[in-house]
Amino acid sequence: MTETATSNPTGPRPRRLTGGDVGIPPRHLDFRLPTEMVRWAYADNATATLFLAMLSAIFPPGEDFFVRSVVHFRDRVREEELRARVAGFTAQEVIHSREHDRLNEAFTARGFPVHVPERAVALALTVLDRTSPRQQLACTALMEHFTAVMAEDILGSDEFARRVHTDIRELWHWHALEELEHKSVTWDVYELIGTDGPERRRAAPLVVATVLPAVLFGWAYLLVQQGVWRRPADLREGYRLLFGPGQFVRRVLRRMPVFGHPRFHPDRHDTRELEARWRETLFGDDGALAGQLRRPLRETQDLSPRDAGPARPTP
Repeated sequence: MTETATSNPTGPRPRRLTGGDVGIPPRHLDFRLPTEMVRWAYADNATATLFLAMLSAIFPPGEDFFVRSVVHFRDRVREEELRARVAGFTAQEVIHSREHDRLNEAFTARGFPVHVPERAVALALTVLDRTSPRQQLACTALMEHFTAVMAEDILGSDEFARRVHTDIRELWHWHALEELEHKSVTWDVYELIGTDGPERRRAAPLVVATVLPAVLFGWAYLLVQQGVWRRPADLREGYRLLFGPGQFVRRVLRRMPVFGHPRFHPDRHDTRELEARWRETLFGDDGALAGQLRRPLRETQDLSPRDAGPARPTP
């Protein structure tokens, strides 16, 4: 009987799939943040700018929690494609944390104490750490749904591009693209281990009771520290820009309840065309960020955002 190549122990072993093979490539980008960043980068409004600074501050601890909750179940992931998607998700989140750490340093240099919202959210997440690993994964699935909806809103209209200064705009566009690329990974791992109705129903109250107060405290602290609380016109305009009828945050929040639908899956809302358009816009031959692309971070399922050392640029 003729021996097949797959049964020959001396034959070449098939290459292991990576995140890039399954549409979740880890892109190391060294963003060229200006030395003197514009002070009010969101529509020249302090209230809205500090909301954006607060979001940037909470991404590193939040994404560390996301990665840990998914990686906890990596040994249950046997299917090769999903393993590759988990690896791509992990590597993308590592790089997101690194670049937001750099942006947060720039905000700090501008006098914004963004370490306060960062620590507040990190403390809130320690409460979620005390729940079961399955419950943590359900909470992560909910928060990943939020980031995916926010990412789609950022990329789906020109509003964000018009309002946010070029100093930091492309960093948010890149982050939003990758949030859409890996938006279903957490949910697919959760489905693999067996979704649970009560866990899903508890996710929203748990996140609202822990993370939301930390987020609001962090934003309020920045508003007080920067003296914006004494500028009612700025507060009103910032609230309108974010939460007014038809505005950014209100649009995102209106889409959150779909997470509770029995047939929920992130991919039921198709964003592939939007992703393809922005991949070309950012990383095509003439893409806005093509020149800042460096060697991708090595993909691993054992890496958390705070464990990754600085990626080395291509020689």
